[in-house]
Amino acid sequence: MSSTSARTSATARRVGGQVAARRRRGMSWTARGAAACVLVGLSVVAWAALERALAPRSNTSERRFDVLIVLGTAADADGNPTAAQLARVTEGVREYERGLAPRIIFSGGAAHNQFVEAQVMARTAEAQGIPASVILIEPEARNTIENACDSMRIMRSHGWQSAEVISSASHLPRAAMILSRLPLKWRVHAAPALEPASGWTSATAETLEILKTVRYLVWSRQTEPCRL
Repeated sequence: MSSTSARTSATARRVGGQVAARRRRGMSWTARGAAACVLVGLSVVAWAALERALAPRSNTSERRFDVLIVLGTAADADGNPTAAQLARVTEGVREYERGLAPRIIFSGGAAHNQFVEAQVMARTAEAQGIPASVILIEPEARNTIENACDSMRIMRSHGWQSAEVISSASHLPRAAMILSRLPLKWRVHAAPALEPASGWTSATAETLEILKTVRYLVWSRQTEPCRL
């Protein structure tokens, strides 16, 4: 091989090595960035899960309340209560009949379809024997923060200061975080499912609530204050 060919070959190897090194460095930074994003995401999810586990159940030892608040969830496409909505209403009816409070606020607007959740729940409660005279409707709330804040405004207008808040078990930790920032006496109470849920359904509900808790902790808690 001539000296010229040898020099050309050496130059090509050197250039090729430099290109490969740059590619490796680029891949390394990309991999590091991806790993950092995954780590941050896992950390935030773990934070949300921990906050849910530590969420209080109440801020009072009272056993009777001025009002029950049943938090809304979507009706079906025909305006009938879903299983989750029916479970919440049924538990609200039970607590009323047990004498936990003399009245019920049903809270929830048309957040998922054209049907106002509070109105559907109120009709369901009346069908279960609850007098219309003890039912109040909060028909505007589109999320849990608004459920709590709008119900609190109704309470203030009547001079009520304490509430038992009823919802699905997976929903209550986030609801408790929101309630803990409000000036009222409260406790949360889980509505048992009316029929056993599959493991997949339960896991999906819990995962969705963890993601909603992440959003609340990172964003909504700072940007959606309760204006009473």
